[in-house]
Amino acid sequence: MAKLKSSLTNMLLSLTLITLVAAGLLAGIYSLTKDTIAATNAAKQQAAIIAVLPQVEGLTIAEPIEAEGITIFKANQGDTFAGAAVKVAENGFGGIFHVMVGFDATGAITGFEVLDHQETPGLGSKMQEWFQNVRTVIGLNPAEANLTVSKDGGDVDAITAATISSRAFLAAVNKAYNAYAEANNAPIAQGVSSASPIEDAETLAADSLAAVEEVAAETAAETAAEAVAEPNVEPAN
Repeated sequence: MAKLKSSLTNMLLSLTLITLVAAGLLAGIYSLTKDTIAATNAAKQQAAIIAVLPQVEGLTIAEPIEAEGITIFKANQGDTFAGAAVKVAENGFGGIFHVMVGFDATGAITGFEVLDHQETPGLGSKMQEWFQNVRTVIGLNPAEANLTVSKDGGDVDAITAATISSRAFLAAVNKAYNAYAEANNAPIAQGVSSASPIEDAETLAADSLAAVEEVAAETAAETAAEAVAEPNVEPAN
């Protein structure tokens, strides 16, 4: 076979061919895996619904109610309303994240699951652990407690050096509760129902500086502790 002459036209043809082949391969892979991915996501969502709802026997979950990007899964125990799981999206420090929040029949939070996020590792990424175990919101009713960060006059301490992520998480919880309340004619939340998508520059700078200072302080403390723990070694003669 004759070797193609090196020219701009031949280079463009080669690149076009490579692009078409790559696109075809990607389309084929997507076609083969889309059903598996959809099934995995559906199973993950179902597990989250069960995890956040009241832990009582005999729950049946009704068909979801969807409106404005919010999905409500009502649950009954027999003929009695037992609570609901609500899936919402919110804009955090790193981008959009999704959370499933569960409520009992009185509106108290029975659990939550952060389904995905892009928050900073070691800071905003601690949403699940922090608000579940450290400054738990479980058991609180957003209509009775002010679920905003204490810096803003609320009842909940923010994740250390991650105020923006904390505001966003609590806004997601309030948004979920307000959807629950509207569907059940309950009082609305005391806290904000949506975080500001773009924090002002001063807030961003202050929170970023706080994060840097905290990491630096932790590093210095660890270094000092290691220096104390490590025995002095005399130099060789």
